[in-house]
Amino acid sequence: MSQQLAMSHHDIYQLRRGWRLQWEAIQGCHVILYPEGMVKLSATAGAILEQVDGQQTIGDIIATLQQRYPGAETLADDVVQFIDEAHSNGWLAVKEVHCG
Repeated sequence: MSQQLAMSHHDIYQLRRGWRLQWEAIQGCHVILYPEGMVKLSATAGAILEQVDGQQTIGDIIATLQQRYPGAETLADDVVQFIDEAHSNGWLAVKEVHCG
């Protein structure tokens, strides 16, 4: 819970080093591949992680997905909750932004 409170819409996330997102046609879904295995993702998780590129902020991701899914009323909360859970599970890392 405290992690979610510390999360900002200005934060930028990326998949952990050595992990990657890809579409698995045989599975019919996106998966995260990592050295020890694979995580099969829901359609919602896949749509969110497609936007997690180490460049976009959480706010950018929410805005992009709101344009794609205009009727999704809880989208912003769902994105924040998923990113928080994915970070807690060790799938995502916060990108270090160096100023100056």
